[in-house]
Amino acid sequence: MARNARGDSRLDTGLVLVCLVLGVIALVSPRRVREQVAAALRATVLMPLVQLEARASTVRAAVVSRNDVLQARGAAVVDTFSMRAVREENTTLRALLGLSARLRDGFVPAELLPQRPGDEFTITLTVGSDVGVETFSPVVTASGLVGMVANTDRHTSSAITWAHPDFRVSAMSVDQTAFGIVQPHLATGAERWLLEMRGVPFRAKLDTGTLVVSSGLGATYPRGIPVGVVIGELSTPEKWARTYLLRPVVLPEAIGPVLVLKPARVQQGVNGVWTSVAAADSAARAVAVAGDSIARKAAFDEFTARRAVLDSLRADSLARADTIGGGSVTRPDSAKRVGPPPGGLR
Repeated sequence: MARNARGDSRLDTGLVLVCLVLGVIALVSPRRVREQVAAALRATVLMPLVQLEARASTVRAAVVSRNDVLQARGAAVVDTFSMRAVREENTTLRALLGLSARLRDGFVPAELLPQRPGDEFTITLTVGSDVGVETFSPVVTASGLVGMVANTDRHTSSAITWAHPDFRVSAMSVDQTAFGIVQPHLATGAERWLLEMRGVPFRAKLDTGTLVVSSGLGATYPRGIPVGVVIGELSTPEKWARTYLLRPVVLPEAIGPVLVLKPARVQQGVNGVWTSVAAADSAARAVAVAGDSIARKAAFDEFTARRAVLDSLRADSLARADTIGGGSVTRPDSAKRVGPPPGGLR
């Protein structure tokens, strides 16, 4: 063990002496000789190290370039989402301004405060009793009904949305042919965020796409606030009434700034405030009916024209047949004189 250590120390000493000698020779040698020796060493002994350094530099440059590209892409994505969010917020605010202009008075604008964890069916508003907000006040947006104020204090209030299990609203179809009660569709998954309209008389059948609005029969919601759109009929044990599945006009992720209607405005009504929504629904139905009528009229006109041509051809054929069959075709005089005279040739 001691011999091995002594041998290693001698080897190290020898290598140090050799390096010193080579260093002294390099210092006293001419510059041209030193450059030739350095080039020879780089081309032989140091070649793997030079290649490894070049490869490491290339990898480092690629990593830096990729990081720059990823940072640029991330900044672009953030800017895109920010612009989209700003654009959607501007659209919402413009629509809310249009709604407030149609209402004119009797409402309070409000922002939403952050929700409490686990409470996804209730929203907290930045207005309270100091500005006239009372319990059972309807909460609306430019699209339609959001919910109802449940509790209020001086500066804030809480409201239940249409998805809350206790939510109910007396509703009707926009053409006033069917009435019922709208409540949350207590299902699982994505269907939990739908509504259902119960108690519709069996004789009243609603087509897909029919707009449902508040009927005003209750004391909370005035008539004419859009609630949902029919997407289909549900099968229920009740055979004397129908139940329809509705898509709410105000989606949960679209609930932003809202308006709270004061009691005086509820009593006054909201006739004409959401007329554009009802008009759009009626206009869509009118366009569909008009399209069907135009198509039917075009087909009828084409059938009439073809029938007229066929009748004309048929009339001409019958006229020619009657003329030939009756022997009334006259022959010219020259045709009458052709042929031998009576009694044979003379």
